[in-house]
Amino acid sequence: MLSHWQPLEEKYVEILHLFGDSEGSAYSIHNLLQAGKTYGLSPGSWVGPYAMCRTWETLARSKREETGNADVSPAMAIYVVSGDEDGERGGAPVLCIEDIVKHCSGLSKGEVDWTPVVFLVPLVLGLDKINSRYLPLLAATFSFPQSLGILGGRPGASTYIIGVQDDKAFYLDPHEVQPVVDIKMDKLDVDTSSYHCNTVRHFPLDSIDPSLAIGFYCRDKSDFDDFCIRASELVDQSNGAPLFTITATRSSATSVEYNDRLTSDTGVPELDSFDAGAPGESDGSSRPEDEWQLL
Repeated sequence: MLSHWQPLEEKYVEILHLFGDSEGSAYSIHNLLQAGKTYGLSPGSWVGPYAMCRTWETLARSKREETGNADVSPAMAIYVVSGDEDGERGGAPVLCIEDIVKHCSGLSKGEVDWTPVVFLVPLVLGLDKINSRYLPLLAATFSFPQSLGILGGRPGASTYIIGVQDDKAFYLDPHEVQPVVDIKMDKLDVDTSSYHCNTVRHFPLDSIDPSLAIGFYCRDKSDFDDFCIRASELVDQSNGAPLFTITATRSSATSVEYNDRLTSDTGVPELDSFDAGAPGESDGSSRPEDEWQLL
């Protein structure tokens, strides 16, 4: 029985090691701060979701480009879905299918057909308070099998929102000082309890900070196709103000609806156009990233 569980335990420790408290851990707070200098990250600073998402994207790309060290080069991409002018001047976040297909297929280097990808979608859905028209859409994203939850919280207190029920948002709160744990692959009996949150809390969904980021994970091409179909259906339910939209190519002039009819040559879906509004257009909440309420 021990030999049966040993590989799983080793994988668990390997994952924790990526987030250890040293520069030798790929996604440590030390490396995160280093990667985020361009976006204003520094010890003790406050940061908005857009800057945080871009920092994760930068860090993942730099680690992926490193060669000769599989421990710090996981086969996964992080892709930030943003709007006009790279999301820095408002506009509806747009996921371009052509870009994703090229990005994930190119990273595979022939070893697999598709590189797993994490999508991060930073949003501003109001000024001091979230626009209530977006609440049903946010809640619906948790029904996606690709959902990773929401990086958000209440004003001044960032949390990790993992689910919703009725009008409540359930979250994990990481704001508790923990002793440093030395995670090593040759030390599997280390106490890892501080890497987990034993208490699930909740608050009213309508009190969520309007500055937030949604996360999704697509493990393969089939998973991505399913995600696009679900996202398109969510757009149809948005009454002209979707959380984000989808286009077939960069040259597409309008947002488009995804369906499962793929072309035989490129693998880029054939899409039908529709008109959709951008988050913030109806309530005047679109504003520069540096004016976001910081979490």
